[in-house]
Amino acid sequence: MRFHTNQQLTKFIAIFLTLFTLSGCELVQWKKQHDHDQLYAQGYQEHLLNLEEGGQLKYWIGGTGKPLLLIHGFGGNAVSTWKEEMLELSKHYQVIAPDLAWFGESYSMGTPNLTTQTETIWQLLDALKIDKINVAGISYGGFITYNMMMQADRVEKSVIIASPGPLFSDADLEELCRRAGVEKPEQLFVPTNRDEVRRLFDNVFYEPKKMPDFVAEQIYSSYFSPYKKEKEVLIQSLVEDRNRISLADTATFPPSMLIWGDSDQIFPLKNGLALSQHLNSAIVVLPETAHGVTNEQPNTVTKLLKIFIS
Repeated sequence: MRFHTNQQLTKFIAIFLTLFTLSGCELVQWKKQHDHDQLYAQGYQEHLLNLEEGGQLKYWIGGTGKPLLLIHGFGGNAVSTWKEEMLELSKHYQVIAPDLAWFGESYSMGTPNLTTQTETIWQLLDALKIDKINVAGISYGGFITYNMMMQADRVEKSVIIASPGPLFSDADLEELCRRAGVEKPEQLFVPTNRDEVRRLFDNVFYEPKKMPDFVAEQIYSSYFSPYKKEKEVLIQSLVEDRNRISLADTATFPPSMLIWGDSDQIFPLKNGLALSQHLNSAIVVLPETAHGVTNEQPNTVTKLLKIFIS
């Protein structure tokens, strides 16, 4: 490793000493605070919206220009899913990135399902007085994006990342469970301990994540232990949601683009190709990429969003 400036060397030493002196429980919290500090420096602000049904929606907002909504997937939150994209996209758009209900700092007193999640997003956009929005959603956030597209008068363009809309069958879910070594999908997506966190990460990312026990434990405590029952119901209710959104008239949908990893083990590429035909949308397939597309390929995702929206 070479350092071309004293400033680079000093920065490296500072980071190394910080990580060296942190205890296990502090490491993940330090990373979260570091990410937040980067967003603050870029001009982002955090807000809480009181929900009509009770509860609150935490969201980040930053930048100017066309509004762009970023919707995260299952298990993470806005920052853990979209931070790198948020930093760059706010230079060109007004970026809005909420924590979905029962994730991060958000929760709702409504029924845990896709309808409630989508309605909280509409409440947010109404509060911000945004009539029409560009939206990108990954994984579970892609289901919300699809649901929003059914109100085409409010969505200008949409990008669905690694999410099959209504085109996942019971057989697809059975294959997913076999690949992951679980009996039910919620056992994969709602870990109950650090080993199950590792199992989820092994199925989500292309490159294996080396995760010491203390890191896996802190990730579980921070991201997965709150609202476990509600998260399980969200997964279980997707089958009923699938049947409902399958009735939508896609001819009325706004323009859309799909982004998929060629090595996705959650929703394999065949699901993306089927959805591309179903929506008559272009699909961009990223090589050596699995399900965690926004974390694995943030620069490419950012470029694709800018090209498609602009």
